[in-house]
Amino acid sequence: MKNNQAGASPGKFNKPFLLWTFFGTALFILLWGFASVFFGSELIFPGPVPVIKKLFALVSSPAFLSALVSSFVRVMAGMIVSVPLGCAAGIAAGLDRRSASFLSPFFSVIAATPVMSVILICFLFMGAEKTPVFTAFLMVFPVMAANTQAGILQTDSNLKEMFAVYNIGRSKTLRCLYLPSIMPYVLGGLRSSLSLCWKVVIAAEVLVQPARSLGAGMQQAKAQLETPGLFAWTCATVIAASITQGILTLVIKVCKPGAAK
Repeated sequence: MKNNQAGASPGKFNKPFLLWTFFGTALFILLWGFASVFFGSELIFPGPVPVIKKLFALVSSPAFLSALVSSFVRVMAGMIVSVPLGCAAGIAAGLDRRSASFLSPFFSVIAATPVMSVILICFLFMGAEKTPVFTAFLMVFPVMAANTQAGILQTDSNLKEMFAVYNIGRSKTLRCLYLPSIMPYVLGGLRSSLSLCWKVVIAAEVLVQPARSLGAGMQQAKAQLETPGLFAWTCATVIAASITQGILTLVIKVCKPGAAK
């Protein structure tokens, strides 16, 4: 009986949670409207209504779809390159102190370098099209590596001793001991890396303005003093990033061991 009650409890709280989400969204829109009235000019701070109208007009244009697809491809390319390499580097750093020492200067430099500086330097060598992807890689790679390394270091020491006592090979130890240990850290790193990747890619697009991109749309709206358009491009980017984040969270829940039970 206890198990059934525990299993049913999350569903009971779904509706109240959704209600609180609705209230939070409504309060945000209300404060947004008050702020637009306070500034008194759409040129400075447009209200929700003109931005929503501009957003619908924007979404229906072919140029927007092309920009959205291009930015999405850049984000996915950054993730596809940085996640496996970051995990591999994190495993190496967690299992071998020499690897950790070798990689630590690289991580320190990336952590201390402003994102805008990285974008400008990459732009000199790679051009507008490749800069957002490479910048995203540089920002996401250390995050995934650090998360994976933390998972390796937090592995149960008793299990490590047991695998050593029974002289289990390295490949089997990695597969059966370390991989299950790092999975929560890798999944947490994936969530934070995806949102970071969107931010870095869009920031790079705003700065270097590739031909088709959400960031270039923002920059053009700002240059033409179309503040509702700038807000609309920003809202579209936030919605796109939230959808991908939601899809990733859903995939993680479905694929997590025991999810089907």
